[in-house]
Amino acid sequence: MLVLSRRKGESVIIQDEIEITILGVDGDNVRLGINAPKSVDVFRKEIYLSIQEANRESANQSSIGVEELMKHLNNPK
Repeated sequence: MLVLSRRKGESVIIQDEIEITILGVDGDNVRLGINAPKSVDVFRKEIYLSIQEANRESANQSSIGVEELMKHLNNPK
């Protein structure tokens, strides 16, 4: 992990396309401005993890459905 110190108004550039700017600091809260191409998804970590979990659940439900379908096709009643 790269650790940097930045002050209000200072930025960090990632791969020539993404700029993260410190907009303000208020106690433990830091306000960030993120300028990135529209093709880059930017999420808060808790939202990203929630999306990943929903995708895993959906994939799991789909695979269960496929397994049941295959059993039915192999052993029709």
